[in-house]
Amino acid sequence: MTSVVVAGGGSAGHIEPALAFADAVRRLHPDVRVTALGTERGLDTALIPARGYPLELIPPVPLPRRPSLDLLKLPGRVHAAISRVRRVLDEVEADVVVGFGGYVALPAYLGARGRVPIAVHEANAKAGLANKVGARFAELVAVAVPGTGLENEQVVGMPLRRSITGLDRAALRTQGRKFFGLPPQGPVLLVFGGSQGARTLNNAIADALPDLLHAGISVLHAHGRGGEPAPPARGYVALPYIERMDLAYAAADAVLGRCGMTTVAEVTAVGLPAVYVPLPHGNGEQALNARPVVAAGGGILVDDAEMDGDRAVDELIPLLTNPRRLAAMSRAARASGHGDADQRLARLVLDLVRGHGGGAGDPVTEVIPIDPRTWRGR
Repeated sequence: MTSVVVAGGGSAGHIEPALAFADAVRRLHPDVRVTALGTERGLDTALIPARGYPLELIPPVPLPRRPSLDLLKLPGRVHAAISRVRRVLDEVEADVVVGFGGYVALPAYLGARGRVPIAVHEANAKAGLANKVGARFAELVAVAVPGTGLENEQVVGMPLRRSITGLDRAALRTQGRKFFGLPPQGPVLLVFGGSQGARTLNNAIADALPDLLHAGISVLHAHGRGGEPAPPARGYVALPYIERMDLAYAAADAVLGRCGMTTVAEVTAVGLPAVYVPLPHGNGEQALNARPVVAAGGGILVDDAEMDGDRAVDELIPLLTNPRRLAAMSRAARASGHGDADQRLARLVLDLVRGHGGGAGDPVTEVIPIDPRTWRGR
């Protein structure tokens, strides 16, 4: 029996593509054994067992973003995590480790090195530290978008759950609008920015809402659990969080949102035009995530500092009141996406296992040193 170990714990951005990949593996070969690595931190214990996968816990190895006492403790923590990873690999008789970045992936890569083949999937336009390390000795480096900086990258897209990639928006349009209490006719704008990224979007929509409603545009707005909705109005539905994103996508005609890789991948997979507003902090990866879609004609990119009520009106009303433009951008968005990324990655990994001729060499025990004086974080 083939045994696959996935390492994608911590945040939903790492867990969801890992589980979408695992689902694809099981669809292709139901007898494959899939085991997930995770920690008690983050969402691992909540999301992974709920999807039906055994979860093996390893000690967390948070990566400090600047020189500190925690950085000096890092080698000891890494060693403990690697030891646990190797015990798990032996227990499940692993044939391959597939990592999706984050602090679970780094000890998984180091623990698997020299024992079983390693596959890396990078979701963002700029690779994180864990995947930069793992890619150095991985036999497969898959990426969501080109230009990550990882050597020998293969563009496969972002693995997504089937409820999104198989979504028939037209067939579910009436159900979606009824579910959220939206008008059955007329254009609908879907707005969401996540709990950490909603403030700019919330303020812009609050200012633009009267003009949007006057133009006949209804709004479904996920304002975040700590965010403020706009004042109540007919045709405006505000929620702190949307659990049924499939029905939200089906109800909508366009999106106003951030451009994390999962968001971009889902919006393009369902074929929705979007106005993307990248978060103004980090390493600029959000703008890079959206640029291929924008270049293909499936989206519009607006800098966070420029997104206010007036800019929202200027971008959204001409788009949502022009059915031909909506249709053209929808086709471009879908064409720029990778709705089969989960299955493509699953086939590549299973081919790697089948084509691997025995062990990957003698176990390697060293940890790659990190010099606090040159530390630059993720």
